[in-house]
Amino acid sequence: MSHPVKKIVIPVAGYGTRFLPFTKSIPKEMLPIVDKPVIQYIVEEAVEAGIEEVVLITGYSKRAIEDYFDYNLELEYLLEKSGKMEQRAMIRKVSDMASFVYVRQKEQLGNGHAILQARDVIGNEPFAVVWGDEFFQGTPTRLQHLLSAYEANNAPVIFSMELTNESDFNRYGYIKASKEPRDGIVQIDGVVEKPGKDAAPSNFASLGGYVFTPDIFTTLANQQPGKNGEIWLVDAINTLAQTQPIFAKVVDDITFYDCGNKLEYMKAQVAMALKRTDIGRDFKEYLESLL
Repeated sequence: MSHPVKKIVIPVAGYGTRFLPFTKSIPKEMLPIVDKPVIQYIVEEAVEAGIEEVVLITGYSKRAIEDYFDYNLELEYLLEKSGKMEQRAMIRKVSDMASFVYVRQKEQLGNGHAILQARDVIGNEPFAVVWGDEFFQGTPTRLQHLLSAYEANNAPVIFSMELTNESDFNRYGYIKASKEPRDGIVQIDGVVEKPGKDAAPSNFASLGGYVFTPDIFTTLANQQPGKNGEIWLVDAINTLAQTQPIFAKVVDDITFYDCGNKLEYMKAQVAMALKRTDIGRDFKEYLESLL
């Protein structure tokens, strides 16, 4: 049976300052993992989970993302003329994965504000949200976990993993709940953003994955600006949790790559290269030769 969530919102309008000077002209979401950009891994995960429409919230200098998922008829013609039909099929498949919608965020007013820009496109439907610089590897996938949890509880759900490194408590939000997760599900009271280890309400980090009902838009539209005068999704989640159930799906069998962080991005490069059938063995031998 197909699930009711067919649309996903992916904010990609941020400047990516941690990867300057690369991101001066190229979006951080286009950072390559071997030969595919980060954003393609994310879209592929969405499609695998049954998503049909991908709503990308873009901004200034993000044209490369739009071009990437569009047809390049000239390149296709040149590949066909050269007899490179497999490569032609590969780039056409990228464009045909889903229906792509682009909504411009004209001002950088927070990640909640970015999601609010999709209101007219989403309409009165449940929808997923992920960030454009994080991807996950595992079976079931992150989004499959989330969509199953949404169907089971018929309520908004956020993706969570247990992260206990001291640095993680200063990088991610952590869920606050009155009970421990049961079968990987727990109703939350809210999320505490970057609490530090001593003040953390749990060991369960809120990571980049959500399924919302359309009422999140009303909450975001009425949300008072928070830190740095911006509209933050976490504030809207905390507001909504006071009036309706919101759940966390806690997963422990998925690998998380935060490609907005330089060190984590390099780890993702190595991990995904080692999995490749074409270069994995030679790359492993090369790495071993460096030790």
